[in-house]
Amino acid sequence: MSGEINENRGSGEAAGHDDGIRGTARGSAPVPLSVLDLVTVGAGSTASGAVRTAVEIARTAERRGFHRYWVAEHHSMPGVASSSPAVLLAHLAAHTDRIRLGSGGVMLPNHAPLVIAEQFGTLEAMAPGRIDLGLGRAPGTDGATAAALRRTRQLHEGAEEFPEQLAELTRFLDDSFPDGHPYASIHAVPGPVQATAPGGVQSAHRPPLWLLGSSGFSARLAGSLGLPFAFAHHFSAANTLPALDLYRASFRPSAVLSEPYALIGVAALAAEDEREARRQVMTGALSMLRLRTGRPGLIPTPEEAEAHRFSEVERGFVDNWLGNVVHGTPDAVRQGLDDLAKRTGADELMVTSNAHGSGARLRSYDLIADAYGM
Repeated sequence: MSGEINENRGSGEAAGHDDGIRGTARGSAPVPLSVLDLVTVGAGSTASGAVRTAVEIARTAERRGFHRYWVAEHHSMPGVASSSPAVLLAHLAAHTDRIRLGSGGVMLPNHAPLVIAEQFGTLEAMAPGRIDLGLGRAPGTDGATAAALRRTRQLHEGAEEFPEQLAELTRFLDDSFPDGHPYASIHAVPGPVQATAPGGVQSAHRPPLWLLGSSGFSARLAGSLGLPFAFAHHFSAANTLPALDLYRASFRPSAVLSEPYALIGVAALAAEDEREARRQVMTGALSMLRLRTGRPGLIPTPEEAEAHRFSEVERGFVDNWLGNVVHGTPDAVRQGLDDLAKRTGADELMVTSNAHGSGARLRSYDLIADAYGM
């Protein structure tokens, strides 16, 4: 049932787990806290600046005890510089030492499974034991851009295609196609085949798979396969409890997990005072309004957001959007995150701070960590 709390959830190290999935709550946090970064580009800034900020956020997250740092695949959005998660993760791996790094997520239908297996096998070689492979079913963009990515007008992300694509990717990662399969002689490298070659020695690690979702499809699939599940609460809050219930009800123990493990993405931003927090989150709200109305652009400045004249319909959208953004003073954000963890029974909270400037976002993660004594 939603809201039921497992007293041991999030206590991976204390419980003796070392599966690369379950984390450890730090300080007084109710569950492990992690970071989702869209590598946003603000008005007056550049993609190079956004990548530098991503490195700063990843380092801050590592220093402050956040469990993992993920980037998400988006395309054709001027304000988001995370179109190539594997490239970004390679850069971040070179600038961090301990924190888990991963995709939240790679949109599987956009890519050949072999390519993803090769990319994340390479990342695993760069940062052994620190890489997560989160997979989504949506295109991460509009239909025309998805068609350009895939070189086809026939988009494959339905009830039949996605599980087949997932199974193919898993077999490439594990090098486990059966004899007689058309791909039996094809190997994702770096990968397990290197351990079986004469003189070969290969790490036993391979990136754990996560399924991402904003509805029930991936929740049910993740449960049936015994995989960890990440839900996009930050933009699909109305579906959070039904999806988590479905995941838990569908869960079947696997070699990966003996019990469900679900994280939820949470939009949150802390500032020294409530007014400044509101001022910062309004930049993200205006950006989302423009995206949803077909006018994607750079993240506006706080001054631009303050000067914007919202229509009644726009104001309704913004108010509804901000109703699912945990923002305010550090104490208020801590209380909001605590309440959300209790209400959903999530095993992990993945915080995303969508605002214009790097300073506000970096400061927010520090303030949240301070609030929990991390």
